[in-house]
Amino acid sequence: MTLPQGARERRVRTGGIELCVAELGDPGRPTVVLVHGYPDSKEVWSEVATRLADRHGLHVVLYDVRGHGRSGAPKPLRGGFTLEKLTDDFLTVADAVSPDRPVHLVGHDWGSVQAWEFVTVRRTEGRIASFTSMSGPSLDHFGHWIDKRVKRPTPRRVGQLLGQGAKSWYVYLLHTPALPELAWRGPLGKRWPGILRRMEKVPTGAYPTPSLPSDAAHGAWLYRDNVRSRLRRPRSDAHAHAPVQLITPLEDRFLSERLYDELEEWVPNLTRRTIAAGHWIPRTRPDQVASWIDDFVTSVEQERAGEAAGQGREQGGGPVRTAAAGRYAERFGGRLVLVTGAGSGIGRATAFAFAEAGARVIAVDRDAEAAARTAELSRLIGAPGAWAETVDVSDEQAMEKLAAKVHTEHGVLDVLVNNAGIGLSGSFFDTTSDDWRKVLDVNLWGVIHGCRLFGRHMAERGQGGHIVNTASAAAYQPSKALPAYSTSKAAVLMLSECLRAELAGQGIGVSAICPGLVNTNITDTATFVGVDAEEERRRQKRSTRAYGLRNYPPEKVADAILRAVLLDEAVVPVTPEARVSYALSRFLPRALRALARVGPPL
Repeated sequence: MTLPQGARERRVRTGGIELCVAELGDPGRPTVVLVHGYPDSKEVWSEVATRLADRHGLHVVLYDVRGHGRSGAPKPLRGGFTLEKLTDDFLTVADAVSPDRPVHLVGHDWGSVQAWEFVTVRRTEGRIASFTSMSGPSLDHFGHWIDKRVKRPTPRRVGQLLGQGAKSWYVYLLHTPALPELAWRGPLGKRWPGILRRMEKVPTGAYPTPSLPSDAAHGAWLYRDNVRSRLRRPRSDAHAHAPVQLITPLEDRFLSERLYDELEEWVPNLTRRTIAAGHWIPRTRPDQVASWIDDFVTSVEQERAGEAAGQGREQGGGPVRTAAAGRYAERFGGRLVLVTGAGSGIGRATAFAFAEAGARVIAVDRDAEAAARTAELSRLIGAPGAWAETVDVSDEQAMEKLAAKVHTEHGVLDVLVNNAGIGLSGSFFDTTSDDWRKVLDVNLWGVIHGCRLFGRHMAERGQGGHIVNTASAAAYQPSKALPAYSTSKAAVLMLSECLRAELAGQGIGVSAICPGLVNTNITDTATFVGVDAEEERRRQKRSTRAYGLRNYPPEKVADAILRAVLLDEAVVPVTPEARVSYALSRFLPRALRALARVGPPL
């Protein structure tokens, strides 16, 4: 991978060597400095940098750490990679690219390890506006973490220590003389791109740079010059003097999430995020990483502007964006979520739940006013962005236009919730062909259109995602009163299972949500066939009353949806009766068939 198109390179001199620095975007905008890890060069940030500059309008700076990429290497190598010298390098770069304003610092892997040094030493105070850390702890914090578990052991702490010790096997090897250099300049350097593709599905072409073997060989001194000495004598004053955003990949092969358990002791202003991904998230999840960086930078910039103007939390005509405090904020903050049928009921509750978790929400409904209201309330709840779109999900061409518009204006979805649906009740022989087409067009084809159009973009992006399809307990609970409705929902359930199997290899989860009786307005708009208008209104009222007496809130279904995405659940019966019916369908199907003859209300 090479630098993004339009990147401007320059050289800055520090400590007797030259560093290669690249810039993108408008220098008048807030500056974000990206620091790469091991055994990478600045090109590891290419996808993130492009998004930050082009999509989010930031001034982005990335540089090759000494001894890496196109930067010079110190001579001798021993002692040339200490945290003190790396701090000198950072300050030189910051002064060159943003002499009058503090920069927003972002680090990954060893870039994060050294950035923790930058944000905790006194000589950098006032030069760093914020710090986003990914997959790299402070060596001082790590030293105290180890010390606490050695001196005050408990079974849990000992388990954590042993677990991280096993994950750190490579650190021991990098301390051996000459062996790492021979490995990287030999077979390991040649095979590394393939190893990464197999290990974490890092995109092909991520490491074409011929400097990889020498970069990795030089980078071994990052460990040798710093790790043992700092872990033995960690600083006791290593407190961050800028706001910190911690992004923790939950599937990191090298670092346990438990490493950050006591981080609040060292960081008074901490925002936590988690992501279901491996170690190299700048490569595998650039959209999400860029979104979180932008959200954090914007929040800090607005707070700083507000303080400078003496206006507290209001500045620039809008409220300051802060990290969401919802139950699932660590996982969904900044993610792009689209919900169909979002004008009321389960759809609206789901949009609100994602908004509370800090997601960007697109509320879709055929009722323009209802969709707009959902988007407006989502912004008030805490969504960093919320938009309304009007569409009939059964209209294929309209859905194609919506998908194209969303992709152009907002990017690829992280979560799609196909929730729009209609109800229809009545015997099979009273249900006309038009009735069948109406219910299948919305309940089944609407889901197919959403999965096909938005799911394709997820698959092409290659960064994972999740599709949620709202089915029903009627999908597996037969009823003489609901032949068309149950058939449509059973098809949605099977479609979800098939898609789940097909998309599993691409990191895209698919969940079928199966509620029972939920207190929504579906009964108010449901069609009852085979009866006159007066009888239909009577049945609508009776069903509405029954659902109201049951009074199962749509917010509980919304919570189940977020949990299904979080845990990648396949089939999720929500209400008690839905769970009982699901169990009967699996273990006592004859009993369920007997119940079908009774025929529950819609």
